[in-house]
Amino acid sequence: MNSAVQILGITGPIYLTILLGFLATRQGMFAKADMQVFGKFTLNLALPALLFNALSQRSVAEILNVQYLLAYALGSFAVIGLGLVWARKVQGHSLSYSSMMAMGMSCPNSGFVGYPIMLLTLGPVAGVALALNMVVENLLIIPLLLAVADSGQGQSGQWRRVIWQTLKNLGKNPLIWGIVGGFLFSLSGWTMPAPLGRTINLFAQASAALALFVIGGALVGLKAEGIKGTVLQIAFGKLLLHPLAMCLVLAFVVPVSDPALRTAAMLSGALPMLGIYTILSQRHGHGAISAAALLVTTVGSFFTLSGLLWALQHVTL
Repeated sequence: MNSAVQILGITGPIYLTILLGFLATRQGMFAKADMQVFGKFTLNLALPALLFNALSQRSVAEILNVQYLLAYALGSFAVIGLGLVWARKVQGHSLSYSSMMAMGMSCPNSGFVGYPIMLLTLGPVAGVALALNMVVENLLIIPLLLAVADSGQGQSGQWRRVIWQTLKNLGKNPLIWGIVGGFLFSLSGWTMPAPLGRTINLFAQASAALALFVIGGALVGLKAEGIKGTVLQIAFGKLLLHPLAMCLVLAFVVPVSDPALRTAAMLSGALPMLGIYTILSQRHGHGAISAAALLVTTVGSFFTLSGLLWALQHVTL
């Protein structure tokens, strides 16, 4: 009983905040367009401040955890490979559709859902895990899947164009600059002036609640319709296959020595997919099915994350 109460103490506030965002938007307190404004604030200011804080206050040895980066990448790429083979070879879908399915299975919402979950579960190490996740997702996973999707259009040079565009976008991404700035500040050994440090803290502290509220508001209007079999396959891949792949990698391939980061990797695998999943899928006309998958997976993640947290309390990896 105590274990169940502890788990609800972690997942309850997360999903109640998402529900509050959904209800406030559904009832007209906020317009759905307001969620885009809140999301921009979170992505451009609050989360970069959080990443800078998390990294600048730690040593380089703590930040640059190669074991975690390798384990997280391998677990995610295993799911990408399985997802692509299943969608392309077994289901007979196009490359762009297969890429959309694989992205839904392998790209977690590390910033908006993952960080609050890990903060309540793991404490300050959550910021480091978020930064490491962002590196793998932004430099490897998303560019690869976008290149696969674009290659299905049959135009030569698509891979090179996608990689070049990805590199240009990274230069404009505030999250990447938060990571780079925090790393450089840690490397320098400087001490943050108190007024500046408190200002950054104010923005960082706004990230968790606002990010979850935005997720709830963004779910308004989404419908779990379309090709239901595909939606369930994506949800199965994301909520069950991805954390299972992480567990297997951690147990048999890359045994991350830090127990908190091991937990962070498994929790990351069990998260719903990233919030811009539907936007990325719309490029190839798959917006409706990806929106349905996002809704089903976000709702279902309450139960799978709660189950994983229970398992982590009773099973030693």
